[in-house]
Amino acid sequence: MPKLPRLTAKEAEKLLFDADFILLRTQGSHRIYLKNEIRVVVPFHSGKIRHPKITKQVIKAIEETNQ
Repeated sequence: MPKLPRLTAKEAEKLLFDADFILLRTQGSHRIYLKNEIRVVVPFHSGKIRHPKITKQVIKAIEETNQ
Protein backbone atom coordinates (compact mmCIF):
# COMPACT_ATOMS: atom_id res chain seq x y z
CA MET A 1 0.00 0.00 0.00
CA PRO A 2 1.47 3.40 -0.94
CA LYS A 3 2.11 6.02 1.71
CA LEU A 4 -0.63 8.56 2.31
CA PRO A 5 0.07 12.17 1.39
CA ARG A 6 0.94 14.52 4.22
CA LEU A 7 -1.71 17.23 4.56
CA THR A 8 -2.00 20.49 6.43
CA ALA A 9 -5.34 21.44 7.98
CA LYS A 10 -6.06 23.89 5.13
CA GLU A 11 -5.41 21.18 2.51
CA ALA A 12 -7.68 18.73 4.33
CA GLU A 13 -10.37 21.42 4.60
CA LYS A 14 -10.12 22.15 0.87
CA LEU A 15 -10.56 18.45 0.04
CA LEU A 16 -13.65 18.29 2.25
CA PHE A 17 -15.19 21.46 0.78
CA ASP A 18 -14.52 20.18 -2.76
CA ALA A 19 -16.45 17.02 -1.79
CA ASP A 20 -19.40 19.19 -0.65
CA PHE A 21 -18.90 18.80 3.09
CA ILE A 22 -20.12 21.72 5.18
CA LEU A 23 -18.48 23.24 8.23
CA LEU A 24 -20.87 22.23 10.98
CA ARG A 25 -19.15 23.90 13.92
CA THR A 26 -15.84 24.78 15.52
CA GLN A 27 -14.90 23.62 18.99
CA GLY A 28 -11.60 24.95 20.23
CA SER A 29 -8.96 24.13 17.64
CA HIS A 30 -11.07 21.43 15.97
CA ARG A 31 -13.41 21.90 13.04
CA ILE A 32 -16.27 19.50 12.45
CA TYR A 33 -17.51 18.86 8.91
CA LEU A 34 -20.68 17.02 7.89
CA LYS A 35 -22.19 15.47 4.79
CA ASN A 36 -24.92 12.81 4.65
CA GLU A 37 -24.59 11.78 8.31
CA ILE A 38 -20.79 11.39 7.94
CA ARG A 39 -18.88 13.58 10.36
CA VAL A 40 -15.18 14.43 10.09
CA VAL A 41 -13.19 16.18 12.81
CA VAL A 42 -9.99 17.95 11.74
CA PRO A 43 -7.60 19.44 14.31
CA PHE A 44 -6.86 22.92 12.97
CA HIS A 45 -3.37 24.04 13.96
CA SER A 46 -2.29 26.16 11.01
CA GLY A 47 0.97 25.33 9.30
CA LYS A 48 1.40 21.91 10.94
CA ILE A 49 1.20 18.62 9.08
CA ARG A 50 -1.69 16.36 10.14
CA HIS A 51 -1.09 12.85 11.41
CA PRO A 52 -1.59 10.14 8.74
CA LYS A 53 -4.65 8.90 10.68
CA ILE A 54 -6.37 12.24 10.03
CA THR A 55 -5.52 12.04 6.34
CA LYS A 56 -6.92 8.50 6.22
CA GLN A 57 -10.11 9.65 7.99
CA VAL A 58 -10.62 12.50 5.48
CA ILE A 59 -10.04 10.28 2.43
CA LYS A 60 -12.32 7.53 3.80
CA ALA A 61 -15.14 10.02 4.48
CA ILE A 62 -14.88 11.46 0.97
CA GLU A 63 -14.95 7.97 -0.57
CA GLU A 64 -17.98 6.95 1.52
CA THR A 65 -20.01 9.94 0.40
CA ASN A 66 -19.18 9.37 -3.27
CA GLN A 67 -20.63 5.84 -3.36
